[in-house]
Amino acid sequence: MTAPVKKNDRVTVYIEDLTHEGLGVGKVDGYPLFIHGALPKETAEVHVLKTLKSYGYAKMVEIKEPSPDRVEAPCIYFEKCGGCQLQHLSYEAQLQWKENMVRNVMKRIGKIDAPVRPIKGMEHPWNYRNKSQIPFAMSETGPIAGFFKARTHQIVDMERCLIQMSEADIIMANLKKELEKIGIEPYNETTHQGMLRHVIVRTGRATGEVMVVLVTKKRKFPQKDAAVEVIRKLIPHVTSIVQNVNSEKTNVILGKETMTLWGKETIEDTIGDIRFEISARSFYQVNPVQTEVLYNQALEYAGLTGEETVIDAYCGIGTISLFLAKKAKQVMGVEIVEEAIEDAKRNAELNGFTNTYFEAGPAEEVIPRWYQEGKRADVLVVDPPRKGCDQALLNTIIEYKPKRVVYVSCNPSTLARDLHILEDGGYKTMEITPVDMFPQTTQVETVCLMSKKFV
Repeated sequence: MTAPVKKNDRVTVYIEDLTHEGLGVGKVDGYPLFIHGALPKETAEVHVLKTLKSYGYAKMVEIKEPSPDRVEAPCIYFEKCGGCQLQHLSYEAQLQWKENMVRNVMKRIGKIDAPVRPIKGMEHPWNYRNKSQIPFAMSETGPIAGFFKARTHQIVDMERCLIQMSEADIIMANLKKELEKIGIEPYNETTHQGMLRHVIVRTGRATGEVMVVLVTKKRKFPQKDAAVEVIRKLIPHVTSIVQNVNSEKTNVILGKETMTLWGKETIEDTIGDIRFEISARSFYQVNPVQTEVLYNQALEYAGLTGEETVIDAYCGIGTISLFLAKKAKQVMGVEIVEEAIEDAKRNAELNGFTNTYFEAGPAEEVIPRWYQEGKRADVLVVDPPRKGCDQALLNTIIEYKPKRVVYVSCNPSTLARDLHILEDGGYKTMEITPVDMFPQTTQVETVCLMSKKFV
């Protein structure tokens, strides 16, 4: 197909949809142009930036007819920062787009026609992130801190983020001003020089406890005590100050070594009536309000009566496991990260659960062994990373045939792919519920119930 437009052309297009990255999709003679800032149901003049064989990129020149769902983005950094993609779309329209996107992906990729329930949104879709990972760098005018510009490693210097909690704003706006005073040089990822790479702020929404993690290039730095003093002054109610050492040339944020500089090693938070201890390296959902909604939906789909054995694959620190343990006879969790399993055991003990068992290892290896040992699941719950379930785990599910599978997903595309595989293996998708865990972004969480077909 020869592109009907070329670089630097100006054309007027009608915006039909959004991509998963939040780019508007307009077509010229069937040829898609992906346009930053454009919204569905609007007509815009655009400047073509790049053309490929089957699609191209363009930027907005002028909105001829704005979408009825367009709003003014409240964040002053919205046009530069890559953290949010949908602040210029009304929240009601964001929810509708996400719900439709899940429905369309299920049909297109998974050939799934199960009912999709209305998406569960937030009453207040702002200031929800309880964890912020803030990169620091040195500019010509001094230290800067913020978030990366979309698809770059260029930091947008910021004072405030409307989707994170206030303690992270305090650090982002003020700590960079103190760095030069106490002599800490921000890290330069190009030269691999400097000390401070990231500052991570974790907040217990229910408890108010705060952890600040300094990610440094080296273990020893003489300004350690001064840094602790500054942080305690900026956030007087801070609970824990931790140092993590990452000396590698890598984009991975955290290194393997962590030590407590001041206060406790962990902070606590609660989801519903369950308490969790959170360490610097723990995986913990970033939106605790919607996490409770998500887990309650998973619990509803599990259909527990108190007689069931449940296996929780990818159990992490036991967050879903403990919700399930409230109503199950027994919950068995497996997770490849040994530190997370230790956290899960500690969280079960913290909450007084005696009907849980956790083991470290690959789910696709541990679960078959459990079955061979006679430990069979009535319900299997999976909450995999964005890449979806390992093929070996899907094969395990199909082979050992738990009655119900509850699939929690952060990626509709890999969810649809995996559901299709499970349906070919003898399961039926009963119902799907999207949950808006990440307002103002294009991301959506989904909970799905599958039942074994009985012939």
